[in-house]
Amino acid sequence: MLGCDLAAQFRYRHEVIGMDKEEIDITRASECRGAIDEVRPELVINAAAFTNVDGCETAREECFAVNAEAVKNIATACRDRSIPMVHYSTDYVFDGNAARPYLEDDPCNPINTYGASKLTGEHYLRRLMDNYLLIRTAWLYGANGRNFVQAILERARATGKLSVVDDQIGSPTCSRDLAAATELLVDKNARGIFHVTNRGSCTWFDFARKILQEAHLENVELLPIKTGDLARAAKRPAYSVLSGQKFVATTGKTMQPWQLAFSDYYRYITSRTCCADVCR
Repeated sequence: MLGCDLAAQFRYRHEVIGMDKEEIDITRASECRGAIDEVRPELVINAAAFTNVDGCETAREECFAVNAEAVKNIATACRDRSIPMVHYSTDYVFDGNAARPYLEDDPCNPINTYGASKLTGEHYLRRLMDNYLLIRTAWLYGANGRNFVQAILERARATGKLSVVDDQIGSPTCSRDLAAATELLVDKNARGIFHVTNRGSCTWFDFARKILQEAHLENVELLPIKTGDLARAAKRPAYSVLSGQKFVATTGKTMQPWQLAFSDYYRYITSRTCCADVCR
């Protein structure tokens, strides 16, 4: 999801070489070293992650292999060749007990395996490298790959009725906007940890309502429920809003509000579908 948008964003001004899991196993240090030796890049961006939050609870070994050990492998290969690295982490490194948006240096305290694995990856990166850019983001959606938007639209059209939690608060973030923000930070030669999400916050229920409005599915019954009503393997933080103050101070830019970002995104995927239908 993010990798496709990063490639599209950076391709305007750079030669981009993308590698997917069919081409490289980042959990193997030798493959990371080999790929970097072959390509000799000026910058390495790692957009790979094991993001099935509930699945991480039962696939702990695979989760940590991708979200932590792989980061160590890539960071080591980059450090040994003096190549800067961009890596992505998550709001789930926090426990959700805050009463205001999380700052980059706030204490981390993950409450599920996914968050713990991503935090371990952060620790490897920060221990092994100085020349890194670590971007924490949240509630990511995009045109490629499984995500909340796709799930809501599919379920709404199939059943006409949805139940969505209204007691988790975060910031829906479009992967296209995150890719553009990444390029801004790279252009500024930014280093260290940055929080990057679309501006503002809402509950998953609010986000679902916005999705249905954009898709003209207002006739779908939408019911608010509590997190405790769901039998889910992984705990979720109740509040995971990230502060974008450091990003604004560094780039001089603000991320667009999540509502506008989603409207732009929905127009984009709708036009893309229409174009595909015409081509067929």
